[in-house]
Amino acid sequence: GLIVPDVANPFFTEVARGVEDAASKRDYAVFLCNSDESATKEDRYINVLIQQQVRGVLITPADMKADRLETMRDRGISVTLLDREIKGRKQCSVSVDDVHGGQIAIEYLTGLGHKYIAWVCGPESIPQVADRGAGVAKAGKVANIEIETVRVSLMNAAKGEEAARKILELNAMPTAIFCANDLLALGVMRVLLENKIRVPDQVSILGYDDIEFAPSAAVPLSSIAQPSYQMVVTAADLVLHECEDGDNHEHQQIRFQPQLVERASTGKR
Repeated sequence: GLIVPDVANPFFTEVARGVEDAASKRDYAVFLCNSDESATKEDRYINVLIQQQVRGVLITPADMKADRLETMRDRGISVTLLDREIKGRKQCSVSVDDVHGGQIAIEYLTGLGHKYIAWVCGPESIPQVADRGAGVAKAGKVANIEIETVRVSLMNAAKGEEAARKILELNAMPTAIFCANDLLALGVMRVLLENKIRVPDQVSILGYDDIEFAPSAAVPLSSIAQPSYQMVVTAADLVLHECEDGDNHEHQQIRFQPQLVERASTGKR
């Protein structure tokens, strides 16, 4: 079983591809479930997977506090967290150091001379958003610069457009905008270009995830890259090993490091 928050997000499309590749090599089939970050919908899918007697589940959980994961483990189902970190439990997880990702984004932009930066993000209840935001705040404090937070309810291109319109209404225009994912960044870019704001001459835009579409944007998008395929294959291997090794399986918490990919959407102040 594979439970992801939003299969329409190209990042999770790549996740699904990687899981299917790894599973098919071992003659496993994959049930793909889309939770929409809804704990209720996630519960329903977990119950279906339990009824289908799946061997293992890869999950990006909507709620880390719930006991859903323990419910699956009590039923003998191996569980590995994907794109979420877990500590203090006998369970595998594969994640990215998103605090570091937020930090290197702001360090990069301040290194280009930007001193007034907008941080466009989704709900802080999403762990990646909270972690990336923590990195943003940490780097902003060290650089002694102003960070303008623009929060939206969802992490898609339409909400990026909404965030851009909010930014256009500010008293002063930020010289750089860092977005919590590339979809938000692409939405922001679309509105700025429609309003004749030059990217990056007037405003630099930086995304996160480095999705497949990032290099093909109207202005090729700079992004903080996650090694998504490598993460997924690693997570799939962990859950399949647990399925096959049982009590002999050694749980691991693996964390990957994000990297900056510089393209045309960012430039010197």
